[in-house]
Amino acid sequence: MCGIVGAVAQNNVIPILIEGLKRLEYRGYDSCGIAVHLDRKLQRSRSTSRVADLEKQLATSGLTGFTGIAHTRWATHGAPVTHNAHPHFSRDRIALVHNGIIENHDDLRAELQALGYVFESQTDTEVIAHLVDHMYTGDLFETVQQAIKRLTGAYAIAVFSADEPHRVVAARQGSPLIVGLGDGQNFVASDAMAIAGTTDQIIYLEEGDVVDLQLQRVWIVDVNGRSVEREVKTVQAYSSAVELGPYQHYMQKEIFEQPRAIADTLEGVVNIMPELFGDKAFSVFQQIDSVLILACGTSYYAGLTAKYWLESVAKIPANVEIASEYRYRDSVPNPNTLVVTITQSGETADTLAAVKHARSLGMLHTLTICNAATSAMVRECALAYITRAGVEVGVASTKAFTTQLVGLFLLTLAIAQSKNRLSEEQEQAHLKALRHLPAALQSVLALEPHIVAWAEAFARKENALFLGRGMHYPIALEGALKLKEITYIHAEAYAAGELKHGPLALVTEEMPVVTIAPNDTLIEKLKSNMQEVRARGGQLYVFADADSHISPSEGVHVIRLPENYGLLSPILHVVPLQLLAYHTALARGTDVDKPRNLAKSVTVE
Repeated sequence: MCGIVGAVAQNNVIPILIEGLKRLEYRGYDSCGIAVHLDRKLQRSRSTSRVADLEKQLATSGLTGFTGIAHTRWATHGAPVTHNAHPHFSRDRIALVHNGIIENHDDLRAELQALGYVFESQTDTEVIAHLVDHMYTGDLFETVQQAIKRLTGAYAIAVFSADEPHRVVAARQGSPLIVGLGDGQNFVASDAMAIAGTTDQIIYLEEGDVVDLQLQRVWIVDVNGRSVEREVKTVQAYSSAVELGPYQHYMQKEIFEQPRAIADTLEGVVNIMPELFGDKAFSVFQQIDSVLILACGTSYYAGLTAKYWLESVAKIPANVEIASEYRYRDSVPNPNTLVVTITQSGETADTLAAVKHARSLGMLHTLTICNAATSAMVRECALAYITRAGVEVGVASTKAFTTQLVGLFLLTLAIAQSKNRLSEEQEQAHLKALRHLPAALQSVLALEPHIVAWAEAFARKENALFLGRGMHYPIALEGALKLKEITYIHAEAYAAGELKHGPLALVTEEMPVVTIAPNDTLIEKLKSNMQEVRARGGQLYVFADADSHISPSEGVHVIRLPENYGLLSPILHVVPLQLLAYHTALARGTDVDKPRNLAKSVTVE
């Protein structure tokens, strides 16, 4: 979602800001812009195209500056047009960028209009700019501290004034923001990746912090206005991870990185032990009698898969909730529940709010499966398992999902062991299967040429149905989501047994039906569901295990995975669904890595 970069330096900051925006492109955006302080005046350039277009504009204009802020915007209030793009100005004195949503912007807008302020955009952000200008005392740091007291909602802001050279003030509440420290230069950004290569000295701001960035100093006050020292961390940015290399798109690259990502995620796992999740995990796992999983989107489907594992292997009840729904309904709290969050970025606003809500209800045992070790979610939860998917640029999640599944399977085994429900023999068998996963995935990736042929047929369709049973039903959901996200084909997923309860009415010869058919205890039931599709003229596209005994025939297209993988089968079966979505998108000519209307990291509610 929206990205922020700001800099105060002794040299021209435009190259730093442009590079920062490029590094934030993976989050998804509709517009972008830069503003700088030049000769005690505000100057800016904005674009509703890509950062590369903005870079060309700046090169043509010759714009320079030693103080600046930059932004990539994912539209919430107002269409993605130039006058809604950030940075926003107020009376040629205040320049401001903002991530988040200001809930009381209508009231503030009316108040400011009554004071004579003219609004040029439909955004909630311009309200903040005018508010800061209205309250400006000549000291921007002091002004911002007072102005944010008027804001209701979530925000990360960076602002500078034409009257104060070499100064940027930033604040956060509910949206992530970091500070980067340099020699005679300092930075602010929504993501450490934005300033990778410029500095590795990072401060993670806490809720309510306001920071004053100048050339030679960084001053932070907390939500109560007290001066505070925040820990400086050395963060090694994986800048090489965002290079595209020989691949056409980041999504393709990330699909093929999954064997390595899973191997990295499993690195150091010699034995199954609760301590993989933190020093206090053994004690916590012994106390709990249920699991509550909170997540959104693809991570939610990972949670649905884990429910099958937790109840089958660890013999512990598990519920999975959409994070954005959970905190807005009455629920029955159980203090002996382990609350598990799943998030790629660790900054997902709905999931962060959901775990805080669970804790407010007295459920204090919290654990996260997360791909970002320094994220807000890791700081929020008592226990954690850090996946090692690396940087995921494509908006449609691939390697983050499969590494989440690995982390959740390890969690299942650790809980089972702590409750004496896992024998030594079973532990070794599961470890052996986990270690073989990278090789097994390589074999699945080798099926890509066969999937390309299917994609050509799918590209001509506007609807598709995905079917799965048992623990492969969530994988069907994920496959449908991938197709929707990047091809814009309408796709739905159902538990195959539900066909006759409604979805069968949709099936015609124009409806491709993707079926996940592992050779498990439900295979015969699934074959019956497939016959229901064929009897109505539906075209079946079946991903079957080698020993599923499903043969190609008229209207039945079959790709065989190399081997049956038991409990870990969902991790293998999702990969061909990722490839199908990717190659269908290629055939339709859509923007694979940056699908319309979507953002990578959803940091607003």
